[in-house]
Amino acid sequence: MSDVAERRNYDLRDEIKAYWSERAATFDLSPGHEIFSEEERSAWHRLFLRHLGRGDGRTALDLASGTGVISHLLDDLGFKVTGLDWAEPMLERARGKAKDRKRTIAFQMGDAENTMEPDDHYDIIVNRHLVWTLVDPAAAFAEWLRVLKPGGLVLIVDGDFVNTNALERFFGKLSAWGQRAGILRPDTPMHSREMMETHRSILSRVYFANGARAEAVVDLLRNAGFTDIEVDTDLGEIHRMQARNWNFFKGLARKSQHRYAIRASKPLPAA
Repeated sequence: MSDVAERRNYDLRDEIKAYWSERAATFDLSPGHEIFSEEERSAWHRLFLRHLGRGDGRTALDLASGTGVISHLLDDLGFKVTGLDWAEPMLERARGKAKDRKRTIAFQMGDAENTMEPDDHYDIIVNRHLVWTLVDPAAAFAEWLRVLKPGGLVLIVDGDFVNTNALERFFGKLSAWGQRAGILRPDTPMHSREMMETHRSILSRVYFANGARAEAVVDLLRNAGFTDIEVDTDLGEIHRMQARNWNFFKGLARKSQHRYAIRASKPLPAA
């Protein structure tokens, strides 16, 4: 890679880190980030049990752990959890939340694309809404393969937030119209117009600028060496629970998006 490309990637990565550091203050206000009901919590548990099974003390790495939402779900299921994030304000909130709930989750500073974790160390890697932000997903997936134990599993929960379909656009317009008219529940205010512009700018420059389609993520996982790859688009139960915190049309728009969970395995050594 040229020096120019390295500087461009470094600058983008720094911008991503600064953006999520600023977002930390309002991150837990948003449905789809924090969990606002036991019904949604249970729906997440069922998704994880379906793909990962019970923890039984197995080690789990929650990458881009943010305020610890996914880490707590894994802890609920009996995993020994480490949360890794590179935004200190996110880590501060995650540690405070764990202390308040009397959890023993370890939260530490780290980069999801270069974790600095030991080889063959974790049974499970989980992340939510991380992959679409990666500057170099091929390198990241190779890194995740390295730190997983042979036979270990990665579970990616993500989506295509660029390519909207006709239904999503239609429901989004109805939601916006109803909010302007004052007859539908307004969205939770999360950040300023400037922050929204920063988000759009970052999205236009990451690897998946054209949308993180499941099939593209699968190809990169396979190229990195993962096997037994499964794509699960049956996230409707989670989306229904989240929709209770939005107006009707906003919930339908979310349901119409291309969202998925992808599970993949690190191969066992040849006999």
